[in-house]
Amino acid sequence: MAHDGQDMPLETAPDARLPDLLSLTGNALEPVGGLLARAKDILRTTVTKDGRISSRLIEENQSAAHGLAWLATYAQSLVQMQAWAEKLYAEGKFGELEQLIHQIAFAEYLGQIRGGIPMSQGEILRLQDIDLSEDDQRALLAPEITALMQSGNTQTARTRLVELMQEQAANITVGASGLDQELEMIREQFRRFSVDRVEPHAHEWHLKDELIPMELIEELAEMGVFGLTIPEEYGGFGLSKASMVVVSEELSRGYIGVGSLGTRSEIAAELILCGGTEEQKQKWLPQLASSETLPTAVFTEPNTGSDLGALRTRAVREGDDYKVTGNKTWITHAARTQVMTLLARTDPDSTDYRGLSMFLAEKTPGTDAAPFPTDGMTGGEIEVLGYRGMKEYELAFDNFHVKGENLLGGVEGQGFKQLMQTFESARIQTAARAIGVAQSALDVAMQYAVDRKQFGKSLINFPRVSGKLAMMAVEIMIARQLTYFSATQKDNDRRCDLEAGMAKLLGARVAWAAADNGLQIHGGNGFALEYSISRILCDARILNIFEGAAEIQAQVIARRLLD
Repeated sequence: MAHDGQDMPLETAPDARLPDLLSLTGNALEPVGGLLARAKDILRTTVTKDGRISSRLIEENQSAAHGLAWLATYAQSLVQMQAWAEKLYAEGKFGELEQLIHQIAFAEYLGQIRGGIPMSQGEILRLQDIDLSEDDQRALLAPEITALMQSGNTQTARTRLVELMQEQAANITVGASGLDQELEMIREQFRRFSVDRVEPHAHEWHLKDELIPMELIEELAEMGVFGLTIPEEYGGFGLSKASMVVVSEELSRGYIGVGSLGTRSEIAAELILCGGTEEQKQKWLPQLASSETLPTAVFTEPNTGSDLGALRTRAVREGDDYKVTGNKTWITHAARTQVMTLLARTDPDSTDYRGLSMFLAEKTPGTDAAPFPTDGMTGGEIEVLGYRGMKEYELAFDNFHVKGENLLGGVEGQGFKQLMQTFESARIQTAARAIGVAQSALDVAMQYAVDRKQFGKSLINFPRVSGKLAMMAVEIMIARQLTYFSATQKDNDRRCDLEAGMAKLLGARVAWAAADNGLQIHGGNGFALEYSISRILCDARILNIFEGAAEIQAQVIARRLLD
């Protein structure tokens, strides 16, 4: 095969040329990896003072630091797409649709690396922004990269991909996921549940700002959603984080609120497993797994946002127990729950994270008439654009009683450390929710493009409409593979905060882009509340904010890359 970009019609990617396609994309990884290594060396020099990485200098060079995070995320995304393609090829599952996804993904992301990576609307990372010289950037002129950029992501390729998507519309995912049969069986089970029990009602719950019915939560409990990854000895199913990803993906595809119900149980269980005493594990984990106890996470405070070390809510010891006083905000599903994973300051002389402790604070579930009946606790709903199925609340505590036995781990001052241990799982799960929302946008946009007629033909027959749908499918697969990789790392007890952060960072952007393009395909109807794409757009927007805003996420990734 010619590698100079000439006489290389990649659009149809016939089977006979598969080894050449995989060789081409595989060879493109080395120059990208080399460029990333060079970028890290340059920035590390810039932000090092007295032989140590300086947080102050990272902040002063924030655009470059965040740009490095995005470059690394793209590089890892391409590595995982290559691993996906090679696995499918070895299994005889790398059909024409998968080949098109693969070549378009490489062509587009290589093109963005070379021309500009969108960190957000109006914020485009150029390689010179991270002090990469013209000589450094010549690595991207490698013939493999040039060939893919010239011939990989063409209108012909995108149109053909959408044709295949229509032919295979009965498949659950656009392209083989690369997961094993057991995980795909789990996916099929929860996809059926979403189609039957969630999708018909999701838009009404959203428009009426209603809580997800308790009957549905009970059904999810019977299916094992809340004990999915809790070990069997504590009443759970002991399944993998990869299974959690698949379940979250398909439930969020139905409605992000339903897909997020398991998040609180995932966070609470992870906190108890990593930091709790054996007695606390024996007491609380079976209750969480069965949904006998529904938890909520109570961390964020007004005026602190992501700066958890600055929390002011205090827990004062009185005898064996504690009294909690302070304010919390953006607390999801706070009213109907029985326990709060509550972060508070137990050392009044501290001013940073070292004085924080985590509590399993018990409360009485509320009703619509009395959402917060427990003494020492009041709250009010925060009205929001989307993500409505569990509601958001502001909470105020005034000498709220917490049993001493419910200090997580039985030792004060460990709260921040305990919370940090949950971030990997939480961000992997959030990335999965983002994939589900993005897939939902693709589902409704594609159906609308088929059904809607303009100028005598379906919208899907117009190249710019089909092109949008094709890029949704491609980017969903990229985010999916990055998320699966981070979950696999977690399942193999490997540190994966970097990979989980990348999956969340990219997944959130992909969900927003898919929802935005989906609404554009709907035209004026997309702006009407009666169409579900309007809800999906609102739901997608939150993903770039919670579990670490995109800017915070990029900062964390950059710091890890430089350490």
